[in-house]
Amino acid sequence: MEYKNFINGKWVDDHHQNHFPVYNPSTGEILGNVPKISKEQVSEAIDSASAAFPAWSKLTAEKRGKYLKRLYQLILNHKNELGELITLEQGKPLKEAIGEVVYGAGFVEWYSEEAKRIRGDMLPSSHTDKRIMVIKQPVGVVAAITPWNFPFAMITRKIAPALAAGCTVIIKPASQTPLCAIKLIELLDEAGFPKGVVNLVTGDSKEIGETFLEDFRVRKITFTGSTAVGKHLYKSSAATMKRLSLELGGHAPFILFDDGNMNNAVAGAIASKFRNCGQVCIASNRFYIHSSIRTEFIEKLVTGIQLLKQGDGLEKDIDLGPLIDGKAYEKISSQIKDAVSKGAVIECGGKGKSPDHPGNGGYFYEPTVLSNVTPDMKIYQEETFGPVLPIIEFKNDNEVIEMANATTYGLAAYLYTESLSRGIQVSEALEYGIVGLNDGAPSSVQAPFGGFKESGLDREGGHYGIEPFLETKYISIGL
Repeated sequence: MEYKNFINGKWVDDHHQNHFPVYNPSTGEILGNVPKISKEQVSEAIDSASAAFPAWSKLTAEKRGKYLKRLYQLILNHKNELGELITLEQGKPLKEAIGEVVYGAGFVEWYSEEAKRIRGDMLPSSHTDKRIMVIKQPVGVVAAITPWNFPFAMITRKIAPALAAGCTVIIKPASQTPLCAIKLIELLDEAGFPKGVVNLVTGDSKEIGETFLEDFRVRKITFTGSTAVGKHLYKSSAATMKRLSLELGGHAPFILFDDGNMNNAVAGAIASKFRNCGQVCIASNRFYIHSSIRTEFIEKLVTGIQLLKQGDGLEKDIDLGPLIDGKAYEKISSQIKDAVSKGAVIECGGKGKSPDHPGNGGYFYEPTVLSNVTPDMKIYQEETFGPVLPIIEFKNDNEVIEMANATTYGLAAYLYTESLSRGIQVSEALEYGIVGLNDGAPSSVQAPFGGFKESGLDREGGHYGIEPFLETKYISIGL
């Protein structure tokens, strides 16, 4: 199929008829071709969003909420179709993909209601002839740049609060996974959003990103992706003083103390590591297991992993799909090879499957457990973004907290203990924005999602997630 972009309420192709293919990562087959849009057309999308902003921002919160409510219902009506699109272009199992759609729809529903909860203040004045009023107003045009690993939910988590706040948006989806974004735009159009309020552009990430950065009318960029790209956006946005929300890389520690519930910890480890084949920004990457229970944990973990079924996400009872591409495959292979050469032991897995030529299958890697992992190994220092679980031993609380915090990342962390006191103290000591205490799946629509240190800026989700799209204005009233 030939797909189009959406600018100012119309479906448009690239002026020069340039396209790029979208692949099924399970089979290598081409699903369709998407416009590689020109820089001039990106500017047209900014024109459109800028022109639509005054009217959209002046609508009442109730009216903006009604548009989002209609979109929410349309998403649920099409959840199976959207889920299948996610599986086709991203690879995750169909059940998991439909779960992502429902999760993503939750943000639309939440912010349809949150729009009415934007509040200001009347502050006591130090002068009898003055009054102090504080109001919140939308930032303006927002550029949303989204990743391939959650191609639907990461869009709704960004644009729903932006639209609720009164901003207009331009979506730039990942080039590997633009199809469910295009379907979402179809539903937005069906929901009746005014033209120009939501636009979609696809193409060269660098060119589109630079156009966003250079145009003063784009007042905010919200980005989920690598820390390297996030730093570039941070630095380059200074010229126009844009506001930024950045959800960047992670290197999550998973800590199992000697008093942790073993069965719950094993289930949590499998959930946090192997969901979406490990291609999750909050996936556990370093597994710190108390030395007294190391052997038992490995035995139960390997038993659980051997029950997982890997394959094409559209097949029945699949638990893990493919890796997104060959680059991901090579990174995993390199990390495992490096670890084994330095003394790590493969407890299970350790093998991959790559196509012998393009179009003849995808890139798969078995769920893998490595023991005897040490800090001099690549897998200890680098985010894996794949189904490899490295195990490190520890002996006391202070030691493991120090090891867990010894990274520039600070997105998510996990710990298992049956001690309330220890759980609270360690949770507070961990330098991470999200902590799963006896919980391997902490993401929630109503909770603030984001990280410390080089894992990003701002938060997404809940009432916290609408604040980054609002400006605070102070009005001093003389009587």
